[in-house]
Amino acid sequence: MAKANVYIDGFNLYYGAARGTPYKWLDLSRLCQVMLPGDSIQEIKYFTARVSSRPHDPDAPTRQQIYLRALRTIPNLSIHYGHFLTHSCRMVLTGSNPV
Repeated sequence: MAKANVYIDGFNLYYGAARGTPYKWLDLSRLCQVMLPGDSIQEIKYFTARVSSRPHDPDAPTRQQIYLRALRTIPNLSIHYGHFLTHSCRMVLTGSNPV
């Protein structure tokens, strides 16, 4: 049996797969077991950023905190926080060949 560490991008998981479905309360440990049935899951690292309340969704931070509290009950799962940019920023493209 192979050992596996799983890295989950929480925003991509939510906005790409769970949003708008009844499956927002995923048991991530069980999901990993189903997706990697022949592997021994060592660690699950869940990456996210704290959401802010918005005029159209003032309860978003509360719902996120409830979900994160539930995730903390999974023994081999750790939560890692980053920063989510809500505005566009311009970047210079380097190493490109102008056509």
